[in-house]
Amino acid sequence: MIKKMGIDWHLRLRMAEQGMFQTSDLVPLLAERGIHLSREQVYRLVAQPPQRLSMDVLAALCDILGCQPGDLIEVQVVNEERRKTAEQGRAAAPPVRRSTIRRPD
Repeated sequence: MIKKMGIDWHLRLRMAEQGMFQTSDLVPLLAERGIHLSREQVYRLVAQPPQRLSMDVLAALCDILGCQPGDLIEVQVVNEERRKTAEQGRAAAPPVRRSTIRRPD
């Protein structure tokens, strides 16, 4: 039994709770804490869940937003294992496609 895990990334929500609605607002605040990221990198950090995240960046974000790591990251099971029924195991028949053959004139 293999479980695939995923995360929900709540950085944009936590920023909105602090009144920060532009991703560029984070750039100087991160720089104050020794984290130097470009505007594009910060945008990607806010807009999509990161695949890898430095602990220094996570600590800086928590300090800026006044939250804990668990407030930014919610771990969840992406796919749950289910038993297959007899009908799920069968392949569906392809739809019938009618065609007309025409001879060239």
